[in-house]
Amino acid sequence: MAQDLLDQDGPDTIRVTESEARTIGERALKAVGYTDEDAGIVVDQLVDNALCGYRFASLPRILTIAADQRTYLKREPIRVVRETPSSALVDGGNQVGYITAFRGAEIAAAKAKQSGIAMVGVYNSFYSGRNAFFVEHIVKSGLVAIHSSSAKPHVLPPGGAAPALGTNPFCVGFPSAKGPVIYDIGTASVMWGEVLLMARLGHPMPEGTGFDKDGNPTTDAAKVAEGGVSAFGGHKGFGLSFAIQALGLMAGAALTSGNVTDYGFFFIAMDPEVMLPGNQFEQQMAELVDRVKATPRQKGVEEIRIPSERAFRERDRRRVEGIVLDRAVVDALNAL
Repeated sequence: MAQDLLDQDGPDTIRVTESEARTIGERALKAVGYTDEDAGIVVDQLVDNALCGYRFASLPRILTIAADQRTYLKREPIRVVRETPSSALVDGGNQVGYITAFRGAEIAAAKAKQSGIAMVGVYNSFYSGRNAFFVEHIVKSGLVAIHSSSAKPHVLPPGGAAPALGTNPFCVGFPSAKGPVIYDIGTASVMWGEVLLMARLGHPMPEGTGFDKDGNPTTDAAKVAEGGVSAFGGHKGFGLSFAIQALGLMAGAALTSGNVTDYGFFFIAMDPEVMLPGNQFEQQMAELVDRVKATPRQKGVEEIRIPSERAFRERDRRRVEGIVLDRAVVDALNAL
């Protein structure tokens, strides 16, 4: 949504500090059964999403967690069920993905540091949040990271009248001498968190992105929440989404309930020192960034930006100016 990129104060919004946003989120999560430690892990990510300018992926996600029946089922400790020096398969124990994917990222980074490359899959979990958060965590260890997340169906294939794939985000990140460079996309035309937030706020969907439960096009977000959305970029986005669903199987997605269209969080972490010792890669990445940004600009264009540059700037700015939240969301969180 365009409003995610703007700080628009108004009667329907509230501006809070980073600390205040954290307090609101932690209190709500603890109200639905999360421990102090787990609530802190989740809120760290949600507040960072808000700082980076992704309002739909921030505190509103707590309302989705609170409404999901899996939140109230028994949760088990996260455990590694299959392991080699360069791989791990992780049973998430029905923990929310903000926690399990974070643990998967930690395991991938540690193994890649030891073995040069690592592959980690996480299953028996749900809602993994914004992939860039986990990838940035790995990249700050000096590693290259690839992360994909398969999910339950919300995306209609081209020509389909019902959802068949998840919104299935994909992310790749690189260390550079000038800081992390992260590319993070969802393969749906609109991410599901955006759909739910627009439905809650009564905002219309962009034309041509949503479908009702019968597969008919609609801009009514409440109807889209009962139906689904299209993939971005037509058949190309659909093909990428399909590939990510397949990588979810590598992560163990079907092991939870035998469903091949379920949540699976997949990580690959690589140490560039294996190929290019002496920090060559980081220096070359910094040069690549500089060269792209030095591209001659078209008339009226102020700057060439690289992936993640906007989000990192927004993070710095919002830490000073505050975070804008929808008042309806804050009221609903406080009501928990």
